[in-house]
Amino acid sequence: MKKLDIYILKKFLGTFFFAILLIISISVVFDMAEKIDDFIENSAPLEAIVFDYYANFIPYFANLFTPLFVFIAVIFFTSKMAYQTEIIAILSSGVSFRRLLVPYLLGAAIIGLFSFLLGAYVIPPANKIRLDFEATYIKKKRDTGMNNIHMQIQPDVFVYVRRYSSLREVGDDFSLEVFDGKDLKTKITASSAVYDTATAGWSLRKYEKRDFIGSDRQMVTQGERLDTVLNMKPADFKEERKFFETMNNTELDAYIAEQRARGVGNVEEFLIEKYRRTASAFSAFILSIMGLSLASRKVRGGMGLHIGVGIALSFAYILFMTISTTFAINGSMSPFLAVWLPNIVFAIIAAFLYYRAPK
Repeated sequence: MKKLDIYILKKFLGTFFFAILLIISISVVFDMAEKIDDFIENSAPLEAIVFDYYANFIPYFANLFTPLFVFIAVIFFTSKMAYQTEIIAILSSGVSFRRLLVPYLLGAAIIGLFSFLLGAYVIPPANKIRLDFEATYIKKKRDTGMNNIHMQIQPDVFVYVRRYSSLREVGDDFSLEVFDGKDLKTKITASSAVYDTATAGWSLRKYEKRDFIGSDRQMVTQGERLDTVLNMKPADFKEERKFFETMNNTELDAYIAEQRARGVGNVEEFLIEKYRRTASAFSAFILSIMGLSLASRKVRGGMGLHIGVGIALSFAYILFMTISTTFAINGSMSPFLAVWLPNIVFAIIAAFLYYRAPK
């Protein structure tokens, strides 16, 4: 690395982390002002507020704002260099614009890797603690169960539950059917299915079991209780808020594979989260190239114009991402394409701006 690379890299990373620190400080102050009444009313311990909530709140929001502040940081310090004629001096000394881009890409690689590791492995377990704190001290825990659930728990085994209560961990009007190809072999109905945390199994209450023997014979068994182990968990029946944000990449891949094996088709949100973690980290490269190409030229309006354009493009990127992922959730677009489409479009814009930048 040359002295110039170190100089630009220090400015890049210094501006980025200062901007993130500033916005997070403001966010914490506003969040505390909004939630202080809940903390007092629910007697939240100070240690839990600091270490369970805010210690996990900070990395989550820092990573959330990373693409935005990569762009703003590049725009800010590059524009400042341009108006102090540093960019002109660098290019006049024989350094090509492509060579000038090297420390920017190195800085983007550092931030992108940092963002990916945070989003994939550090933030998910932290989110579990933060969301548990919110459920205990900020929001009243409510029943997040589901109605009329049809689920394939393994090949040829299907489950139906009329209503599942997440607070009681009980499924009402339970039915299980086992098929051999198209032939129904066993059917179990029960008034309720209760999850036993000690055995990690299910207890069927007031059950009736029918085994179909041949085409015209049935063996019927009834009883008050039947303990069984089924390939399903209480979490499968809950619509927890942003449940996917509490799983690291390994857990997310395993969950998606398990749901697909069961025949569950609605895994778009989980796929979007998986692809988003990579796409968000990669966006640091695209936004860095755009920022350098925009801010390296002196224009009327000064630094304020560059920053204004940078903020507008950043919010356009976020809006584009939101719209495309909405289409994916509704099944109108592939989750992979929905997540990567903003990067593809803005990569084309970055290539155009790079071509038009002063060389």
